[in-house]
Amino acid sequence: RTLLLKMDCFKAYDIRGRVPDDLNTEIAYRIGRAYAAFLKPMNVIIGRDVRLSSTEIAEALSHGLNDSGVDVVDIGLCGTEEVYHATFSRKSDGGIMVTASHNPADYNGMKLVRKESRPVSGDSGLNEIREMVAKNRFPARVKSKGSTKTASNQQAYIDHLFSYINSEHLRPLRIVVNPGNGCAGSVVDLLDKHLPFDFLRINHEPDGTFPNGVPNPLLPENRSTTRDAVLKHGADIGVAWDGDFDRCFFFDEKGNFIEGYYIVGLLASSVVKRHPGARIIHDPRLTWNTIDIVKKANGIPVQCKTGHAFIKERMRQEDAVYGGEMSAHHYFRDFAYCDSGMIPWMMVAEVMGTSGKSLSELVGDRIQLFPASGEINRRLSSPSPALKDVEEKYRDDAVSIDHTDGLSMEFPEWRFNLRSSNTEPVVRLNVESRGNVNLLREKTDEILTLLNKYATPGV
Repeated sequence: RTLLLKMDCFKAYDIRGRVPDDLNTEIAYRIGRAYAAFLKPMNVIIGRDVRLSSTEIAEALSHGLNDSGVDVVDIGLCGTEEVYHATFSRKSDGGIMVTASHNPADYNGMKLVRKESRPVSGDSGLNEIREMVAKNRFPARVKSKGSTKTASNQQAYIDHLFSYINSEHLRPLRIVVNPGNGCAGSVVDLLDKHLPFDFLRINHEPDGTFPNGVPNPLLPENRSTTRDAVLKHGADIGVAWDGDFDRCFFFDEKGNFIEGYYIVGLLASSVVKRHPGARIIHDPRLTWNTIDIVKKANGIPVQCKTGHAFIKERMRQEDAVYGGEMSAHHYFRDFAYCDSGMIPWMMVAEVMGTSGKSLSELVGDRIQLFPASGEINRRLSSPSPALKDVEEKYRDDAVSIDHTDGLSMEFPEWRFNLRSSNTEPVVRLNVESRGNVNLLREKTDEILTLLNKYATPGV
């Protein structure tokens, strides 16, 4: 059967593909069997997002686990971080979230973790699971099957979220919240009972048909709904999430989208004030603002390769309190080093309360000090020669050259990172400068001109 050969849904960090061609109930069942054979868990948490195929895929996954003698606790419709939280707070042997996050509506996927919500990715078991699924060979079925029971973990999760803030520091704010018809709405509603905020809800109801488009606020074309609502209602801040809400995105009171990079700096500053001398993990794409903030607050900035599996592992090694990626993933030590899309906006609201400043005031001077290009993607026919060419051009003037993740080069007044994507056939460019927007534009254009020589024809 073609099923034995087609394993395109297995990616570097997770499982994602079109339903039913790349991922279906048969493959989901096999993944349950393979996960059980590889990790040998006694019990596993399963949650699912709002996609129309998520229920049947979660059920098939549960059957695969049950047939392998594993007990399943199904926590139902939720966000990825709720699976992470249930896995570590219930001391479960593992967790699987059925989600395709920000992919199109006809996609689905899975994010897998083991004990303590440690990620299962390409170098920590996902490839072995893929092999077993492809061969359809598993240990003999057990005599006593596992059971599946449903349980809600939401109240324990909500209680945990409040451990990151001091509610007394909050002031009444008008907040536009946009879950994009994903899963964040129900959590906002539960939090609402305990918060002094006036929430203005848009695209709030979970709807797997995504009538307002797939929730991915990282795409500029998806930002206008939140921006317009902030301006229309005179809100203090806007927050939008992707479908499984492990990322959150911010808009200031003027409707401006705030790049994730500057939110990392803001959260790092808040964390180091609370934990003097704390280690803060950041990715190599944009660094100067974060390093400057953390060092001035007497924290220790630590650079790590981009990607959630790398960040989580490094945070554990360093016992880092917080880690942030410019792609709007924010990781917290007390959240089993996992990423959350709820903790960041609650912390930002607290900083707004304690400082009395607006979001634009909190990040405005940082954006001026270290302006950034934003991430620019280019499809290239041959990324390696392109990166070599760029390195060659700037080598003589560079103060430092770093290959932690792609190519990072620093100069006295500007720096850049150019890397191949882990998930798509593109290179991603990020440029920043020391307060010089003209230099930033000039150097960004210069590198893009060089990359265009290697562009994929017709793209």
